[in-house]
Amino acid sequence: MNLQIPVITPTRLPTVLGISLVGCVLSVFGQMLGDGLNPPLRRPVGREGVPSWETRSDLPSERFTFVRLRYRSTQNHFRTHWSGDYPDADLNFSYRLQQLTSLEVSPDGLVLDITDERLSDYPFAFMSSPGKMYLDSAEVESLRRYLANGGFLMVDDFWGREYLENVTAELSRVLPGVSPVDLPLSHPIFHLVYDLQEKPQVPSINAWNQGLNIEPWHGDMSDPKPHFLAYHDENGKIVILLCHNNDLADGWEREGENKEYYEKFSVRWSYPIGFNIVLYAMTH
Repeated sequence: MNLQIPVITPTRLPTVLGISLVGCVLSVFGQMLGDGLNPPLRRPVGREGVPSWETRSDLPSERFTFVRLRYRSTQNHFRTHWSGDYPDADLNFSYRLQQLTSLEVSPDGLVLDITDERLSDYPFAFMSSPGKMYLDSAEVESLRRYLANGGFLMVDDFWGREYLENVTAELSRVLPGVSPVDLPLSHPIFHLVYDLQEKPQVPSINAWNQGLNIEPWHGDMSDPKPHFLAYHDENGKIVILLCHNNDLADGWEREGENKEYYEKFSVRWSYPIGFNIVLYAMTH
């Protein structure tokens, strides 16, 4: 089956770091929907349902690894701290990235504390559900050093004014004097591989099952639109990207649970913007 969704048509074939799309991406995404030979991924327990694969090297410098940051929160229950959408999202995203590109990808994600010295080996890090996050001074210094040395942080799955205020307050300690900029749709990050014609907004599958396209239970949702808020370094490079009013990783995590949700959000928004963000992080 071949999806006819123009918003995920690739605009060009990146060659930096050997990244290129494999065949017809729309056709491959169509196969991912399940045709008997290519069933969509099931929600894994451990690694169940997610294939593994060999890589040419185990060195962090020679392959992409999905690194998730572990942090502390004042609200440490499911989906309100670092483990939101884990491990399904990390494994599924890694699998699709190696399936649809020629980028060398580790089959296993990695969870690191912010202060882990190994973090500097990885150019991309992911943070989920940080609405009640708090950082101590050691974490602030470690994250600042990581970003100054070329690291990139993607922050996902937080909604509403209160959570945004808390996240930006904590990050202002990491990058004092730097304010996030709401990226316009014309920014290259929306067009690097997939030419997105709208800013993606992905609700959790639980919200969508209730007929909602946002998650209104997170407090003040007077501004329900998706915002991609970027912190830049002195050279204009994005070092932190906040994906606010979004649960992009639910589109990775839940891809095998509901075909309609998969078509509407995983294929159309979550994977395309995720690939664009990773490409930006790996080439800037």
